[in-house]
Amino acid sequence: MASIQAQISAELLNSKSLPVSPSWLNNFISSSASQRNVPLSAIVRTALFRILASDFRESLSTRTPSSLLPVDIFDTSVQERRIQGPIPLQIVDIEDIGTSLWSQVEAIERIERGEAIRGREIVRTVNVDEDSEERAARTGNIRAANSAASGAGSNSNGPHRLVLQDAAGTRAVAIELKRVEGIGLGKIPIGAKLLLRDATVARGMILLTPESVSLLGGKIETLDQAWKEGRKAKLTARITEMERSQAL
Repeated sequence: MASIQAQISAELLNSKSLPVSPSWLNNFISSSASQRNVPLSAIVRTALFRILASDFRESLSTRTPSSLLPVDIFDTSVQERRIQGPIPLQIVDIEDIGTSLWSQVEAIERIERGEAIRGREIVRTVNVDEDSEERAARTGNIRAANSAASGAGSNSNGPHRLVLQDAAGTRAVAIELKRVEGIGLGKIPIGAKLLLRDATVARGMILLTPESVSLLGGKIETLDQAWKEGRKAKLTARITEMERSQAL
């Protein structure tokens, strides 16, 4: 009979196309050793949850070349190529290239001021005259809205530009060629995982379509928080750089 490590590894590979690192899996089994008499299906679900919350560079194996991006994927001299996959990837950056930089900064600042957009009207979401209980309840609603906005910009329609990373650390830029449901600011966090299958790479850029992308979920909490906190500064720095280049 196969060991529990082998069974978990096979199940995650067959059902989710995730080639789990043997060392990561051994550590996971060791940390779960006290949970005896737990069904295998429950252990697999727990392992999947932790993998989706992990850095793929630590949790996945790099032994199978077909589960990794080509090391020269960013080579713009290659006019077009197909990558079969499935390749598990994690999102390390996302940008709405269909919305101006200034509009995105203004959206962030509206949330900072406690404002929201209702149609064409700007509505204050903080009332200085309300009592502490009302303010606490409203604050909870604002935080929920901000979380959904993921640092502002959740109303963006894209297309979106993503930076994707595989288990070996190779990064690639990807663009939505067609709208992919679930991808967007406020919809998908940094560190979220996806599978790429039968995708076209044109001049070093992955072209995303609904047929080539399967979203797995997950998030790397530390990366997502750092991205949110630094997003406004990053946008304003790009605006400043563009203004300087135009002034030359």
